[in-house]
Amino acid sequence: MLAEKLREHGVVGAGGAGFPTYVKAQARVECMIANGAECEPLIHKDVELMQTFPEEILAGLQRMARAVEARRVIFAIKEKNTRALEAIRSHARDGNLEIVLLGDFYPSGDEYEVVYLATGRLIPPAGLPLQVGCVVNNVETLYNVHRAEQGHPVTDKFLSVSGAVRRPSAFWAPVGVSLREVIEQAGGATEPDPAVFVSGIMMGQLCFDLEEVVTKTTAGLIVLPRRHPLVVRKSLPVEAQNRIGKSACDQCSYCTEFCPRYLLGYEVMPHKVMRSLGFTASGSRFWNQWGALCCACGLCTLYACPEDLFPKEACDQAKADLRAAGIRFQQQAPVRVHPMKEARRVPQTLLRRRLQVEAYESETPYRDVRWQPERVRILLSQHAGKPAIPTVRVGEAVDRGTVVGRVPEGELGANVHASIRGRVTEVTESYVEIRA
Repeated sequence: MLAEKLREHGVVGAGGAGFPTYVKAQARVECMIANGAECEPLIHKDVELMQTFPEEILAGLQRMARAVEARRVIFAIKEKNTRALEAIRSHARDGNLEIVLLGDFYPSGDEYEVVYLATGRLIPPAGLPLQVGCVVNNVETLYNVHRAEQGHPVTDKFLSVSGAVRRPSAFWAPVGVSLREVIEQAGGATEPDPAVFVSGIMMGQLCFDLEEVVTKTTAGLIVLPRRHPLVVRKSLPVEAQNRIGKSACDQCSYCTEFCPRYLLGYEVMPHKVMRSLGFTASGSRFWNQWGALCCACGLCTLYACPEDLFPKEACDQAKADLRAAGIRFQQQAPVRVHPMKEARRVPQTLLRRRLQVEAYESETPYRDVRWQPERVRILLSQHAGKPAIPTVRVGEAVDRGTVVGRVPEGELGANVHASIRGRVTEVTESYVEIRA
C-alpha cells in the first residue's frame, strides 16, 4: 500500500509545509494536482528539478493519482518556464494529464491559488483542498513518492543556492548537512559575513548561524549582505515593529487590497489587524480576527505597504493571540472572488525590484555534486505533527537510509533516516548526530 511506504520512508511536503504525504495518499478525491508553480523570488529549485527529473516526477504523480482514485490529473506550471514545460510534456505518456499554465506572479504557488486556477474551486475558509475534491503535492514531493515506491527513504534535499554566491546552482544536499557546507558547494559567499534567507525571502526565515542544517523542507538558500535592506528589516525585534506600526499606520488599506487571500474572497484584512497595535486588550482581540485566515505570504509587508510597516507580522501575532485565547474565527460571508483580482496580481519582476534583489536574479543550473559530509545533524522534527523518537544509540553504526527516528504508530508525523554512512555520536530529544 502506497501510504504505508510513504510513512515508512519519511516522505513529507517538500514545498515547505512538511505535511506527511501518507495522509494525502489515503484520501479519495476527484483531482490530483502537481504544484510546479514555485514563486519565491530567487528560488528556482523546482524548475531545475522538473527539467532534470521529469520522468520521476510524473511517475510519482500518476502513482498518487491511482492511490487517491483521481479522475483528473493536473500539472500546474508557469508558462514562462519553457524548458521545464517541454520536459513535462515530452515525458507525459498518459493521455489524461491536464497541464494548467500559470502566470509569473506571486504567490502563484499558494495551495488555495493553485486549486482555484486549476479547477475553479474555492477551498472553504481555513479548509483543505480535500474539501473540494483535490489533493495537491509539490513536484519534489512527487519525486520522493516515486523514490519511496522503489524503496528509497528521503535522505537528500533538492535545493537552489543564489544571491551573493560565486556559483548560483541547484543540487542535492544530504539532509542534516550545515548551511555553511551547502554555500561552499555553490562556490562560497561573495560577502565575508553574510546573512541567509532559508527557503525564501517572503516566507522563509532569516538566519545568521551557518551551522544550522538542511531539513526535508528546505527549499533553498538566498545569501545576502548583512547591510541589505531586507536583512535590516527582518532583523528588527517585534517590539520595534509594533512601535513603528502603532505610530505610522495611516489605514490606507493597501495591505488588504493586495492580499491574495482577500482577493480570492477570504476575510483577511491586515489593515484592520494593524489597529490592534493601538487598542486595549479587548480591542485587539476584535481586530485580531481579521488576520486568522492570513497565509503569511508576506506580500503586505514587503510589497504593498507604502510606509514599510509590518502587517504580515501583525497577522502572525494575531493568530498566536487567537490560539492562546481559544478563539476560532469563522467567516460568515460566502467566499467570492474579488472583481479586481486579476488586475492586482503582483508580477515577479516588480516584486524583485521592490525587494531590491533584481541584481541577484539568475539561473541556478543543476549540478550533480552529491557528496558525503563529515557530519550531519538529523532533526527529529522536520514535519507537521509529532517529532520522531530516536531509535539509535551513541556509538551505533548506521548506513545511509537507516531509520534513526520513528513516529509512534497512530501519531501524525514522519520517520527520519540517516543521510550518510557513519557512527552515531550524539542523541538528544531534538536531533541525532552522525559522523562519517
